[in-house]
Amino acid sequence: MKFINREQELRALEEKWASKTAQLFIIYGKRRVGKTELIKQFIKGKNAVYFLASQSTEKDQLQSLGWAIGEQFGDSALARNGFTQWLDVFEYLKKNIKERFILAIDEYPYLAEADKAVSSLFQKGWDEFLKECNVFLILSGSSIAMMEAETLIYSAPLFGRRTGQLLLKPLAFRSSWQFFPDKSFNDFLGIYAITGGMPAYLAEFNPKISIEDNVLGKIFLPTAYLFNEVDFILRQELREPKNYMAILKAVAFGRTKLGNIVNETGLDKSLTNKYLSVLERLQIVEREFSVTESPAVKSRKGLYKLCDNFVRFWFQYVYLYKSDLEIGRNDEPLRKMKENFSVLESIAYEDVCRELVRDFENSMFYFERVGKWWDKNEEIDVVALNSETKEILFGEAKWSQKMIGVDIYENLKKKARLVDWNFGKRKEYYALFSKSGFTKDMIALAKKENVKLIHRNKLIL
Repeated sequence: MKFINREQELRALEEKWASKTAQLFIIYGKRRVGKTELIKQFIKGKNAVYFLASQSTEKDQLQSLGWAIGEQFGDSALARNGFTQWLDVFEYLKKNIKERFILAIDEYPYLAEADKAVSSLFQKGWDEFLKECNVFLILSGSSIAMMEAETLIYSAPLFGRRTGQLLLKPLAFRSSWQFFPDKSFNDFLGIYAITGGMPAYLAEFNPKISIEDNVLGKIFLPTAYLFNEVDFILRQELREPKNYMAILKAVAFGRTKLGNIVNETGLDKSLTNKYLSVLERLQIVEREFSVTESPAVKSRKGLYKLCDNFVRFWFQYVYLYKSDLEIGRNDEPLRKMKENFSVLESIAYEDVCRELVRDFENSMFYFERVGKWWDKNEEIDVVALNSETKEILFGEAKWSQKMIGVDIYENLKKKARLVDWNFGKRKEYYALFSKSGFTKDMIALAKKENVKLIHRNKLIL
């Protein structure tokens, strides 16, 4: 897979490496987000062993790890015979490490599944053998829930031993675009509306063919791994995937309030709350608050949304038509996609605008928070603010074939007056984001009133 960006994450790992002290570093994040590639990039050229755990017995795991470490240390007996227990691994490393050494164990949750005591053994191994060694131990995993339970939360056996942790998140829009640098903004936004910033999903797309052909071959085809991706994620992470699937379906089709989700699914309210919390932790759902809300009221307000572009696409075009797709009938989902895919592009564009707006803050003010604002009747796509300086930016994003005219700007100013935040004390700024550009009248007015105009991703005024 092409390795893109991750400079900040690599820098953090390199700083730990340069410290010359023992490190127990936790890397976790959802499947396909690029953890393995990050680890391999970091250990390249270093004295290191990368070990990918599997769903096999403890004996097999120790045998395979013994072979990997034996090969690295030139120990043919160890490579042939393997280890017999986990404490032997740590004792061996303590005796044989002469220079700084990395042991990266990927998919650590598989070890915990094979032996419930393994994290306690790693705790003992760290305390008794490794914490004074010149070792860099990486434990990585895709099961966010299990990684937290085994390594991060207070009750975890390894709690307090880690020297650092990294929750790897999907790539930002600009970084994702580096997968297809020759694509125009419009063309890549269509891909991003499907894949989000997930490297493995981006790598599946062929830039030489159309989005429709990519979808037909990489998602709608029953033998393609993305066809069952959402099912697989839920089965891997959760004990009751059908209930989570019902909740995700409700959110995907516009049920954004807790009460509406409860009514749609028929699940108990407290149970639904619990399931939603789990989906938030898995970075599939997020609870979004109006950007001007104070922390005191956040517990009572907020709307649920899918924060994973692929999950959103999957529910719209795979979930509804799965039976047809299983037997090779893709005409209807493809027709639906051609008919209303622009809706998903619009949602993605709004998210991208909230990312892009930070490119322009040097010409306005430092943004403390960026988000969206809404009340019962109105919403504003992009709002950035600074509570200390009492400055606020209002922005409208339009993914439309029509140019933005003065009417859109005037309506944005009307909506801004509804925002109850530092009235009479604040300094206001305005920005318009457009797929198709701006009318001559709007450009003239923007020059007069100092309105920021962003065409796709370029600041033109």
